[in-house]
Amino acid sequence: MNVFGQFFRPGRSRRSLAIAAALIGTVSLAIGAHAALNKRTADAAKAVAAEQADSAAKVPSRIALVIGNGHYPDANTPLAQPINDARALTAALRHEGFDVDAIEDATHDDMTRAVARLKSKVRADSVVMLFFGGYGIQVGRESFMIPVDATIWKEADVRRSGVSVESVLDAAKDFGASAKIVVLDASRRNPYERRFRTFSHGLAPITLPDNALLLTSASPGAVADDSTGANSVLVTELLSHIETKNPDQARAAEAMFNQTRIAISRASDGAQVPSVSSTLLEEVSLNAGQDANASHKTR
Repeated sequence: MNVFGQFFRPGRSRRSLAIAAALIGTVSLAIGAHAALNKRTADAAKAVAAEQADSAAKVPSRIALVIGNGHYPDANTPLAQPINDARALTAALRHEGFDVDAIEDATHDDMTRAVARLKSKVRADSVVMLFFGGYGIQVGRESFMIPVDATIWKEADVRRSGVSVESVLDAAKDFGASAKIVVLDASRRNPYERRFRTFSHGLAPITLPDNALLLTSASPGAVADDSTGANSVLVTELLSHIETKNPDQARAAEAMFNQTRIAISRASDGAQVPSVSSTLLEEVSLNAGQDANASHKTR
């Protein structure tokens, strides 16, 4: 017989009954308090989870793949600027909150694996950026980024050895990225052109998916010679906008790219005119905190 049964046996005094009732009441209060505490704990956990989810929803993921290729066996001399550009741009983007995967002198396998890593990070609200500095070649109206281990003797080798810009854009789209940004400093003279049967200068016009933005160092089919500085003129000008210390000078990426294009065209007296193409449906910024404040346009 338990303690409560003992209190309620015949012959027990009213005092014993009162003690039993008090004990039962105390136990009931303790059980109720424990249940209430558990409920408050569960509610608090739900509130924290909701707050974290809301916070994550307000801050899009910002991921970038930065490739700088400089040492090509078939080129007369190494390209110094692409690697310097990749390092400088990586530092700037990380400062602005991007998760950057940076590779230098990338082989075809390096580039393929890097694109796979990029795809694995993409989510529905991601802003995805691709930078490539090095040699780019157009074949059949398609532009390819050339890895340093490419063996190219004819146009067909470019498709086999290169990585298509459009394929990376399509992958980002297929994996649900909300915005795609591409910067190509690859409109250099084709070092393999003497082996080709057809003319191949610069990059081909690149077909963009929805909500994408593209900046190239020269217009389609045109060539931009390297400057004498440590960094290319394209990246130098772009960094001046990304790294602005004045928040009032922070601009949406499309406006930033257009300012870069105009500045380089004026500085070169029209000898180099970068190209900007856009299918953006909303404002996107490379500066930290600007995306959340951008005024979204109607899709």
